[in-house]
Amino acid sequence: MRLTNSQADFIRDSVMKNFGTASRLWLFGSRVDEQRKGGDIDLYIEPEFQDPAQRIDAKLRFLRDLHLHLGEQKIDVVIRRAALSENLPIFRVARDTGIRLL
Repeated sequence: MRLTNSQADFIRDSVMKNFGTASRLWLFGSRVDEQRKGGDIDLYIEPEFQDPAQRIDAKLRFLRDLHLHLGEQKIDVVIRRAALSENLPIFRVARDTGIRLL
């Protein structure tokens, strides 16, 4: 995993603060491969709540927190919506190939 312990801890804390303590979090994409260089931070979140307005507000607060703490870098956030099929490919890829952080 190509995140420092401090970065991973901050991301975990921010997910719990913004999406609820029962939320789940995965890092996926190029940052899980130690052999690669660069790349954006791809995060998959299964939030504690499912209200669309809450999810949007939480995502905006979460991204603000990350940019303030981690600096300007590309961060992609995928948020699972219960109303969608559990089998969306991006959800499976994130869980199957990612590293669970929370």
